[in-house]
Amino acid sequence: MKKMIQTLMAVVFLCVSLSGHAKTVKLKIASMAPKGTSWGNALEAMAKDIKKATKKKVRLRLYLGGSAGDEPSVLRKINSGVMHGGVFTGRALGDVNGDVRVMEVPFTFLNNREKAWFTLQVMDKKLFNAGFESKGFKNLGFFEIGKVYLVSTEKVTKIAELKGKKIWSWSGDDISASLITSMKLVGVPLGLQDVLTSLSTGIIDTAYASPMGVLALQWQTKIKYLVNYPVTYSVGALLMRQKFWDKIPTDPKNPEKDYRTIVRAIIKKHVDVANKKMAQENIDALQAMKDQGIEFLNFPDDSIVEGRKIRQEVIDNLGGKLFSKEAVAYYNRVVKLPADIKTVDGAISKIASDIEAEKKAAEEKAKKKN
Repeated sequence: MKKMIQTLMAVVFLCVSLSGHAKTVKLKIASMAPKGTSWGNALEAMAKDIKKATKKKVRLRLYLGGSAGDEPSVLRKINSGVMHGGVFTGRALGDVNGDVRVMEVPFTFLNNREKAWFTLQVMDKKLFNAGFESKGFKNLGFFEIGKVYLVSTEKVTKIAELKGKKIWSWSGDDISASLITSMKLVGVPLGLQDVLTSLSTGIIDTAYASPMGVLALQWQTKIKYLVNYPVTYSVGALLMRQKFWDKIPTDPKNPEKDYRTIVRAIIKKHVDVANKKMAQENIDALQAMKDQGIEFLNFPDDSIVEGRKIRQEVIDNLGGKLFSKEAVAYYNRVVKLPADIKTVDGAISKIASDIEAEKKAAEEKAKKKN
């Protein structure tokens, strides 16, 4: 009997010990963003604030600057449980939720960054968030990369003159592959780290990036021209496997210990700050390139018309494949909303009303035919 009591007490103490340990959640988060960048600073600041606000019960261990591997590698590590979350862009983001890549359909927003960001917010609430959840991921916030420009070592005055240019191609990226095909460019698959040297040696003469990306990668030292006609708009997102997010304790009845809500608010605060900084940094980066003597090329109006045709070709090629036809249809509706629609809920309500009106009109038309 005495031995049984001792055994039961040992089990109780073990359970208490394990319970206490489970209250401290350590999450490994990776990003290609180096220390000192807007994204890197945001992640470091949020990790510090989360540690303090949760009394060290939730901690983020950051792997910045690609120290955990490239994005596809990090995604594999998350799926295997080695990592818990990361900031993803482009192809890797699309590997989780292909619908998000509809935001990168070329020649949609041109210079209207505000329209692009608003469209993202609407798409996220209506479609993207549910898409991430269905794949077992929690989207903790979109990071803005911004407008993406073509940069080149050779001068071109319109889209037609880009034909045959040798452009860096990110292997496995369906969006860029479709764009390259539609614009009749010659894609040259290269690792990101090889682009700078390839611009110098002539292996490629054209590449693409956000203004901040150009400076961060030092491409401005090799290029001579920037096409002042953004080809697309790009974003990243901080994703975490839902099962790891759910390990963060939550207690809605006790705000001081509702760590999940606390962590979510801190992340949002720092993501918002980073996005505001990134928007300004991209503007500053464009000016810096001008100051360094890079010539900005303005295409004529007929090139804008040609760009719209290329946009439709990309949609036709990838709709129902990379991104769903539902996402494309809704995306097009958001893009066409009048400028007086200012809120996300207002946009969703307006589109729902339009869809209902179109449905009724179709029914009336069918009745008249019968």
